[in-house]
Amino acid sequence: MPDFPRTTSAAKGSAVAEHEPVTSPDQHKPGHPRAARIGAAVTIVLLLTMLIGNHRGAVEDIWLIAVAGVLLIALIGDWILRRNGLR
Repeated sequence: MPDFPRTTSAAKGSAVAEHEPVTSPDQHKPGHPRAARIGAAVTIVLLLTMLIGNHRGAVEDIWLIAVAGVLLIALIGDWILRRNGLR
């Protein structure tokens, strides 16, 4: 097995954050909120269209409706918070 030279950033004399500013996770901006709302609405529509099909059991229907309902509640909550200026 060949013996590779072991070099570290400390051995090179460069600091870890030399080229990049140090930030905390809460300083990072989230993605585009409008795109997330549109994506949630499209997902709700797609989940509800999956109710149309050739399955006989109701378990799939319950899960599809429940997940779509949770997404709808999240969208309504987001809309209320934005309307009241809390977000």
